[in-house]
Amino acid sequence: MAAKILLFALLLVASPFAFASDPSPLQDFCVADEMSRVFVNGFVCKDPKLAKTEDFLFSGLDKPGNTSNKFGSKVTLIDASKIPGLNTLGVAMARLDVEPNGLNPPHIHPRATEILTVIEGSLYVGFVTSNPENKLFSKVLNKGDVFVFPKGLIHFEFNYGPTRAVGLASLGSQNPGLIRIGESVFGSNPSISDDILAKAFQVDKKTIDWIQAQFTSTN
Repeated sequence: MAAKILLFALLLVASPFAFASDPSPLQDFCVADEMSRVFVNGFVCKDPKLAKTEDFLFSGLDKPGNTSNKFGSKVTLIDASKIPGLNTLGVAMARLDVEPNGLNPPHIHPRATEILTVIEGSLYVGFVTSNPENKLFSKVLNKGDVFVFPKGLIHFEFNYGPTRAVGLASLGSQNPGLIRIGESVFGSNPSISDDILAKAFQVDKKTIDWIQAQFTSTN
């Protein structure tokens, strides 16, 4: 019996169903029906006979993002909500604009690996592995350099350079998701108790209250 249980466990791990990823399409395309009120994992497909060229098109990624914010950066995400024809195809992309001394703050994409290409300027980028190592992999990227951020790991982009930096990223999900660490921990609604955060970060509650105020004031 023990051998059978072990064999079943090995088959389960080896099964493609054991891997979390966007489902594979079962037809040529599944253009998102944005008018449907049916809630599914992704978007409902509209009749393929009603698909049009514009369902597979987005224009304007050549335009700089608005970086007039406290971080001096802007991510313009192109996902299935922007290009309905991306639905079920398991990919998305983004343009990243970062001003000098600007930062795309530490964040996670829970559903996607990201590959970033710098097309203007330079960026200091990095990601941190999971516990217990918490190892930082970082590099200054110049124009033409490409860097990969593994799925679900905390990563960031910072512009040390004197000019605006621009990057293009591809992501392995039609809906990669975004969790900014600071906003999630200190700007949640309702707020996480300052007792909990003071214990977690080993600082006094006054410090936690001050940090929370930096995030909740903009929510």
